[in-house]
Amino acid sequence: MRTHAHDFLVLLYVERGGGSMRINDHEWRLGTGDVFVLAPGEVVTPDRMVGTGVPEAWAVFFPSDVVEPSLPGAFLSWRAHPLLFPFVRGLAGGAQRLHVPAADRPGFISQLAALERELHERRDGYNEAVLAHLTLLLVAVSRLVTDVSGDLTLRDEPMLAAVFDVIEARYRSPISLSDVARAVGLTPGHLTTVVGRKTGRTVQEWITERRMTEARRLLAETDLTVETVGARVGYRDASYFIKRFRRSHGSAPQEWRRAGRRS
Repeated sequence: MRTHAHDFLVLLYVERGGGSMRINDHEWRLGTGDVFVLAPGEVVTPDRMVGTGVPEAWAVFFPSDVVEPSLPGAFLSWRAHPLLFPFVRGLAGGAQRLHVPAADRPGFISQLAALERELHERRDGYNEAVLAHLTLLLVAVSRLVTDVSGDLTLRDEPMLAAVFDVIEARYRSPISLSDVARAVGLTPGHLTTVVGRKTGRTVQEWITERRMTEARRLLAETDLTVETVGARVGYRDASYFIKRFRRSHGSAPQEWRRAGRRS
């Protein structure tokens, strides 16, 4: 298969093996338990998968209107759906790598196998069954986003885990790259290099992602005003919070909240 871009959302799960693949201009390592989520339009080079043997992986391709049929035409509106925020572009391009803990992998694989079985057998009601299995997968992926530090600790990355511990403790207040570097005993330049090489994102992008994760939770679970939500996640300027949220999700906070409550 040649290098290509696609019009679908993609979920790739590495069941077993290792190696690497290229997404846009970034080389991503592959490891057992890794989940990659890709937004539409990303340039993927499948034949760059290398390593000791070919990784055993599952790939799920789907248009956004499968998840929310009422969303017109996908590209402008799919970013507002609560279950699709891991696919949102703007931080590390349109690709993100997550990791499934070992204890959760059998259940993850079972969902993928059930999805494949329904698509293959096409028995009565398979459309509804496929949507149900896909929704459960997306819920599981969304939950993976919230425990970056714990996952890094388990994967013997204590320095990166320390970085995320600092972000977790301080994201509700003004915090900069220099603040994080000082807290972990590195220079800003060295920290930028290490975090970028190991995660594909900058420290500031991770701070923003943590703030956006909490903002989404508050918008979904409370009736706090947008201004209050912004202040609680470290944005003293409400207009800047709205601008930053829109850049990450393709819709303003209040629009995202309404879309989530309709679904």
